Amino acid sequence: MNEETEKKIQQLQLLEQNLQNVIMQKQTFQMQLVESENALKELDKSKKDAYKIIGTLMVSSDKGTLTKELKEQKDVLDLRIKNLEKQEKNFKEKAEDIQKEVMKEIK
Repeated sequence: MNEETEKKIQQLQLLEQNLQNVIMQKQTFQMQLVESENALKELDKSKKDAYKIIGTLMVSSDKGTLTKELKEQKDVLDLRIKNLEKQEKNFKEKAEDIQKEVMKEIK
């Protein structure tokens, strides 16, 4: 195997590591998104006082303010997930291209 092929293999390994990192981040944000959506549903159903957890404290909070904050958090998470999905797609495409090149050189 020549030096250029070895470099491409190293580049492919790096891309795969980056892809795994992006997938893990995306999963984390997706879990947070589900939590935010569930919190919004429960807040909508609730007729009682609303509370917000700040660090180790639970503080009474205005239901409207809390709803607004959760919706904003949900929007931010949606944007982050979309961004990570674009990165994931780009990494996959680059990895496929490099893999094809390496396979041609090995044959």
